[in-house]
Amino acid sequence: MAEEYAAERREPRPGTLATAWDDLVRTARRTAADGLVVGTSGNVSVRVGDTVLVTPSGVPYDRLGPKDLLGVDLAGHRTLGTLTPTSELPLHLAVYRSTGARAVVHTHAVHATAVSTLVDEIPPVHYAAAMLGGPVRTAGYARYGTPELAANMLAALRDRTGCLLRNHGTVTHGSSLDEAYDRTAQLEWLCRVWLAASSVPGRAPSLLSPDQLDEVAEALRGYGQRG
Repeated sequence: MAEEYAAERREPRPGTLATAWDDLVRTARRTAADGLVVGTSGNVSVRVGDTVLVTPSGVPYDRLGPKDLLGVDLAGHRTLGTLTPTSELPLHLAVYRSTGARAVVHTHAVHATAVSTLVDEIPPVHYAAAMLGGPVRTAGYARYGTPELAANMLAALRDRTGCLLRNHGTVTHGSSLDEAYDRTAQLEWLCRVWLAASSVPGRAPSLLSPDQLDEVAEALRGYGQRG
């Protein structure tokens, strides 16, 4: 265990950082192409060893290139690049300090943001909730970029891989950028389903029980390809 930890803390090779940055830019552009962010809203990060690569503040994703590589340490000090990190850096660092996550995606997805204004927890209308660890909570409101928002987010993320931010958007994390992004897309879809089902006059959507969600969570452990 000690050897594994020491290996994790080694400085990453420059080529590794360049590849990770390319993947980060690709993921950031995907959030815009899929309508999960508008303009320069939202942000993406990936952890490589003790370096966190993160999107810069106020720069359109289609303008980012290799020369814009930006990294900070886990204390938030810039160690790579010259651009200013996203104002939501405290949110990203809070996830890395508190979980084993390797990537974080934050969006202002329309349906998820709408739901964040309505409920403290997304009603379990679909088993996709199990993909995020269970019913998805809404973090209490705090201004963007603040330690208060990061603290509220961590409370909502307890035993979960995604949450809503009240009157703000979404946060998901994963072991890779692809996994974190997929969870963001699932969360937005789940919110869209609930909004559609709950909007039918005189009807209330049926909800899954905790036992039913647990059954799905168990089944998901064997989901996908092996090896």
